[in-house]
Amino acid sequence: MNMSLSLARAVADAVLYEGYLLYPYRASSQKNQARWQFGILGPPGAADSGAGEEPGMYADCLLSRGPQAEVEVHLRFLQLQTRTAEKADDGGGFSPVDELTIGTAHWISWDEAVEQDITLGPFPLSQLTGADSPLIVPVEVPAGQDIEELTDGRGRPTGQSAGRLVRRRRALRGEVRLETTAVTGRLVRLRVSAANTATDFAASDVRGRGNSHSAIAASFIGTHLLLDLRDGDFLSLLEPPQDAQDAASECSQHRCWPVLAGPEGQTDVLLVSPIILYDHPAVAPESSVALYDSTEIDEILTLRVLTLTEEEKAEARATDPRAAAIIDRCEAMSAEELQQLHGILRNPRALGDPGPAPEGRPPSDGPPLYATPGDETAGDRPWWDPEADASVQPDKDAVLINGVPVSRGSRVRVNPTRRADAQDLFFAGQTGRVTSVHFDVDGSTHVGLVLEQDPAADLHEGYGRSFYYAPEELEPLEPMPPGTSPRFQDQDGKEGPR
Repeated sequence: MNMSLSLARAVADAVLYEGYLLYPYRASSQKNQARWQFGILGPPGAADSGAGEEPGMYADCLLSRGPQAEVEVHLRFLQLQTRTAEKADDGGGFSPVDELTIGTAHWISWDEAVEQDITLGPFPLSQLTGADSPLIVPVEVPAGQDIEELTDGRGRPTGQSAGRLVRRRRALRGEVRLETTAVTGRLVRLRVSAANTATDFAASDVRGRGNSHSAIAASFIGTHLLLDLRDGDFLSLLEPPQDAQDAASECSQHRCWPVLAGPEGQTDVLLVSPIILYDHPAVAPESSVALYDSTEIDEILTLRVLTLTEEEKAEARATDPRAAAIIDRCEAMSAEELQQLHGILRNPRALGDPGPAPEGRPPSDGPPLYATPGDETAGDRPWWDPEADASVQPDKDAVLINGVPVSRGSRVRVNPTRRADAQDLFFAGQTGRVTSVHFDVDGSTHVGLVLEQDPAADLHEGYGRSFYYAPEELEPLEPMPPGTSPRFQDQDGKEGPR
């Protein structure tokens, strides 16, 4: 298997299960009454009726192809699986129940999910380019039913308390479309689409839960695609090469976003994700438990799991096997593993002489900022404490942007360009007032600001709350405020006045 593809699957799995089950992982929790938040391709008609979501998604991407270029598509999603607990009755049959207890074991009727990973292709790009119509590949997933007989743990039925779990899956039908357009030379724009094409969904009663449940049962859940390119390279749409910027600006996406996947430097795998990501996303090595609720911090969420009562943990275990695995894993974590969740502070100068200050960082005339081997403090303070460097003054420091010194009080326009998240993009084009300039231990510069259009800007500044941007994401709007003379370092390393 392609190594880049193998590494990309770790992130793709996180996307697949994002929102699958939310803390406190119990069926009775209100947060778990409306599930499946991302990447849902509902059956046609479900969105119009209010019972489900749109049936399709698509994304344009750019690639540079070789003469033997071909692309393999991996369509990945969850198929809903309804698990019904059934209790044996006196007539030898079974009746569905909301909850079932046999001995010390307990089950709750619940909607699980089955992973689906469908490989399509590979498809030679030479056959796609210039074709009169897109390549359409049908996708069909059969219905299924599994029955799990419940026993008393000794291999025989438990008599009057016997029961079973019945798992049912509805058939899914969809399609993947591939369409290419030659841009210039070897540059090609590829549009990949995924759609639900079910024909047996009837949106007759949008107010009934049964209809909404029918829609999600016929949906592709957590849908995303991995594209594996051979004899070619995908181009980043976040940071396209200079000669491809115009072509990148013409690419469009609907309900998904393509990013380079796999290790840094590799360009043969693309992840088309329903969640906004940056190029080459990776799961942090400190994150050892799949918590499915990644809007939370792992450390906080793990500690919250440990605070659940025994009754709450029992309900979570009865809700879903994956919830049971979370509870068991968190309870089994050692003190060292819990400490690891707190994160890692890495000393960039730990292996040698501190050397010169990083580029863009004013030279220090105070105690050394970086610890040397065997010395974890700088003076009387830890090496990572900003107060260890007397020359660090965020309220007075400045940074040169387009030849203009920018410091506290400067007005700037926000132009997010590098790995911007959704919030940064919302503020694109807005103006702000700089509150501070920070130089971190890795040599990067961060400019804090408040937005002038924000009516609470003064309040945020008073509490020390700022938005932070890199200098290249900001455009100075005016010269340095009169009467100020901040210290800065220009591109030649010459220090300006304080």
